[in-house]
Amino acid sequence: MMTAANLGARVTGWGFVVFTAGSICWSLVGLWSGQTNLVATNVFLTLVNLVGIWRWLGRQRAYEDGARSAARSSRKSGNPSLFSATGLSGMPVSDISGESLGHTVEAMIECRSGQVSYVVVATGGVAGVDEELRSVAMDEVDCHADGLMILETRAEFERRKPLRPDEWPARASNVPVARPRKVTVEPGGGRESADALA
Repeated sequence: MMTAANLGARVTGWGFVVFTAGSICWSLVGLWSGQTNLVATNVFLTLVNLVGIWRWLGRQRAYEDGARSAARSSRKSGNPSLFSATGLSGMPVSDISGESLGHTVEAMIECRSGQVSYVVVATGGVAGVDEELRSVAMDEVDCHADGLMILETRAEFERRKPLRPDEWPARASNVPVARPRKVTVEPGGGRESADALA
């Protein structure tokens, strides 16, 4: 579960640590019981698992730490806020009122400009079963360090046509006409409503 769930470099790396402990134990059992095939198999698995530890707890963890460091630094500086491109997958998504909608599964980037064209948002379902995918143009999204906010209500979002899992469009489908929005902020800091401006 730790390696299959893809919960980040640290969790995956510690999953390989567990695998390594298991393969070493089975190697000892094989030596103690004289089962050479069991020993050979688990010596090989130990080597594979050590590569996994290096890959996830070493290199990939360092990449993730570097990206998080850049994101933290950008919040304190006068520069635009940053987040890692790989971090777009799995980011929580809410509607304009702050109600949770789901999470992103992917972002499509324009090769020429390097800009994100649209994100694909998954809603509903359990562990990917019976979920619905919808595309949202990036100019209809408010991006912040802790997630994405779609600049429309849940009802407006759900009127977007669901995507087929194996066939995504060249551009976001059912994109509303772009319009500036005025967000009313409650005294506690939450967003109460949004009105389109003419």
